[in-house]
Amino acid sequence: MADNATLVRSLYDGWNARDFDALADLMAPDGTITFMGSGEVLTGPEGSRTYNQMWANGFPDGRVTIDTLVADGDRVVVEFTGRGTHTGTFVTSMGEIPPTGKSVTLKLCDVVEVANGKVRAQRSYLDTGSMMAQLGLTSGQTATANQ
Repeated sequence: MADNATLVRSLYDGWNARDFDALADLMAPDGTITFMGSGEVLTGPEGSRTYNQMWANGFPDGRVTIDTLVADGDRVVVEFTGRGTHTGTFVTSMGEIPPTGKSVTLKLCDVVEVANGKVRAQRSYLDTGSMMAQLGLTSGQTATANQ
């Protein structure tokens, strides 16, 4: 069995490879993915598929790179950067966002808890204001990727 840091790193590598079945296999049957901004919770392997496909459908050319990964016991914290072009419909808990054609660079952070070689919980932190500004969907100041 891989250590927790290696297991969590494989979540991001698997997303870049669009291997959603492998990612679903890493999720505990009662494991959760929580969007910390909205409180939306997705559960189990199907929740993992929904989460990963949501991003891939909205940003088909999207890629993530890990900036920092710190493991301590059963918790792994990952700061990462997501880049992509919004050319597909992005389905969120607040509704669908039709393609804007705009490119985004997002700074994200996940806190992942692992138990028995599976993801027990993933708490995902995202600055939705920055994302919406980069997509041109808010008025006011335009966010930049280097904030």
